[in-house]
Amino acid sequence: MADHAPWRRPYRSATAGRPPALPRLRRSTRTTVFVAVASVALVLFGAVPAQAEPTVAEIEAQIDKSWSQLEPVIEQHNATREQLATKKKQADALTAKITPLQLQVDLAMERVGQFATRAYKGGNTSALNSILTNGSPQTLADQLELLDQFARRQARDIQSVVDLKAQYTAEKGPLDTLVAQLTTTEAELAAKTKQINADIKKLQDLRLKAYGSSGGLGSLRPAPCPATYPGGPASTVAKFACSQIGKPYVWGASGPGGYDCSGLMLAAWGKVGVRLPHNAAAQRRMMPSISRSELRPGDFVFYNSDLSHVGMYVGDGWLVHASQAGVPVLMKRYDNGTIHSFGRPRL
Repeated sequence: MADHAPWRRPYRSATAGRPPALPRLRRSTRTTVFVAVASVALVLFGAVPAQAEPTVAEIEAQIDKSWSQLEPVIEQHNATREQLATKKKQADALTAKITPLQLQVDLAMERVGQFATRAYKGGNTSALNSILTNGSPQTLADQLELLDQFARRQARDIQSVVDLKAQYTAEKGPLDTLVAQLTTTEAELAAKTKQINADIKKLQDLRLKAYGSSGGLGSLRPAPCPATYPGGPASTVAKFACSQIGKPYVWGASGPGGYDCSGLMLAAWGKVGVRLPHNAAAQRRMMPSISRSELRPGDFVFYNSDLSHVGMYVGDGWLVHASQAGVPVLMKRYDNGTIHSFGRPRL
């Protein structure tokens, strides 16, 4: 019997009469969709969050790291230029030596050519016929002896030409090899120069980005320079180095408009007649070592295990040096860096 109780209504689904629900997405899928939609919105409306600009300290650290790799290349380039200049002098000396030898060869070849021409035309046969058909037997014997001497002289002339040619070839061979090496080295130097200049420009651009045109260097001369005067040539050298403070770093340069590290040392000691190579490692090799306690203005302080940097001690713990691209010649504490050794040029 049906139950017609007024309070009881037939069961009706809560979703009855509604459109069917979409299937529910898993949490991971919903997250992926949200990220994708957000990314599209950022691209469309230009709302990509900007990356933080590197700090000045970070840029300085990047410059220092790049420079520590570039400076040894520059110093090696300087050494190669020195070697190239030496080889060019050797080539000039060899050329001067073999030029007279070439003239001797040319003259000897001319004489042999004349002899060969006479022989070809029958000159010797005519002379022999004349000797054999004239005069007494004794005269004939004498003339045969003269003919034999003439033949031996001609043979000596020919042999002298052969010897001269052999000598010329032996001496010209090394010159040809040297010239070929110079040509290759000059091409390599030109390519390396281009690359170094590009690398230095990158460093300068980084520094300008960090500091603007001011350079952020503070005082280039934070203390009296030189701090003391040792007297004599050393004072002249130290005063010259101090007078270059503020001039730009220019790799491969030894003044007067700019310097690299070994170029500044070369120019300073050149003021008192001391000739130095344009390379820090080569400068280290040509001077005696001194101890830290012996340091005086004008002495050299060499840095890094590969001797890629050098500066001049100017007293009271201070150094003058051409440090790196974008930084002018300036003073710093001499123990601010990895010291290799100390040296003092011979006067």
